[in-house]
Amino acid sequence: MANASVEFNGVWKKFQRGELHDSLRDLLPAIARGLTRRRPPVSELKRDEFWAVRNVSFEVSPGETLGIIGPNGAGKSTILKLLTKILRPTLGDTYVPGRVGALIEVAAGFHPDLTGRENVYLQGAIMGMRQTEIAEKFDQIVEFAGLPQFIDTQVKRYSSGMNARLGFAIAAHLDPDVLIVDEVLAVGDYGFQKKAFGRIAEMALRSIPVVIVSHQLDRIAALCTKAILLDEGRVIKEGAPADCIATYIAGQETVNTEHEGPDAGLIRSLVLETPRSVETGGRLRARATGRGDGLSRNKLADRSVAFRVRELQGGNVLFQTGTGQYEILLPQAGEYEVALSLQMNVPAGLYALDSFVWDAEAMAISHWGPSLTIEVSDAVEFKGSVQMNPEIRLETQPGTDL
Repeated sequence: MANASVEFNGVWKKFQRGELHDSLRDLLPAIARGLTRRRPPVSELKRDEFWAVRNVSFEVSPGETLGIIGPNGAGKSTILKLLTKILRPTLGDTYVPGRVGALIEVAAGFHPDLTGRENVYLQGAIMGMRQTEIAEKFDQIVEFAGLPQFIDTQVKRYSSGMNARLGFAIAAHLDPDVLIVDEVLAVGDYGFQKKAFGRIAEMALRSIPVVIVSHQLDRIAALCTKAILLDEGRVIKEGAPADCIATYIAGQETVNTEHEGPDAGLIRSLVLETPRSVETGGRLRARATGRGDGLSRNKLADRSVAFRVRELQGGNVLFQTGTGQYEILLPQAGEYEVALSLQMNVPAGLYALDSFVWDAEAMAISHWGPSLTIEVSDAVEFKGSVQMNPEIRLETQPGTDL
């Protein structure tokens, strides 16, 4: 099965909402009604049916990692169940080659009255691992989960975090032909999350197809080579993870556009002059363009082109500046360009660079301009909320032995 791709071709999936018949008295009349009705084609919805997935297609080749994002109810979990053959498509077809490693509800198969050791063998068998293979990997699994002192304790005594860590460790030590991941990047504490993230990244580098669903958008950006954005079962955007994430975030926000009138031309474009991805502490350069036509000199004195940097997930504003703070007056007529240079002294993650017109008299944003998504990656790893670009060296006194 080496070098085989995951394929999802024109897939539709529908479900039925409504009546559940839990007695023979209710069920028999329902069957009789069904027999006397005309059966619509499978492509049509019957009463109380709805499409959870609508004409979704994608392909994930070996070495590629696909991120699937979208709001709750968008169809993400349904797609994962179709990929793992828990569900069958109503229309279309799927192809998932070989042995599937599914990191989905990682502790769901545990028996509470069995010990951790017994559950490792049980869960491994459920996932298709041979007993000799489980025995060979047992010590690695226990060490990865960080539970050696509790491995012979019944799992009903475990905390939810301990359950999740053991379940993830078992699934992550299966050697699959395809890896499917659903929201397990958030299991355990910070230290374990980091280890889990590294393990998934390592597996993704083994030239196997990987599909990941997560609300942790920074993880999607860091792990995935491409992404799709779902809404109400449809793919509304596909392509680079940062682009899909930016579209998703923009759709979740409400932006004030009530004052577009005379300020609408002030910012027409915002483009990057450096790559979208920059190392923490590196320089980011952008250029905003527009026209100053139509505003009086008095009005222009109150208007400035401003920029802000905010966390893409969470929306916290980290920095804001603009032409007004540097007493730069916009031209009254004709084109202008405003060049911006920022040192991205922030941790690795996804950030938005927003542009807007600031009205100093009203002390408010009068018009929103374009926004860009920026990815910041680690140069040298650090802890904290600000990158201070340290310089550290070892110095010794002359004649001192180390």
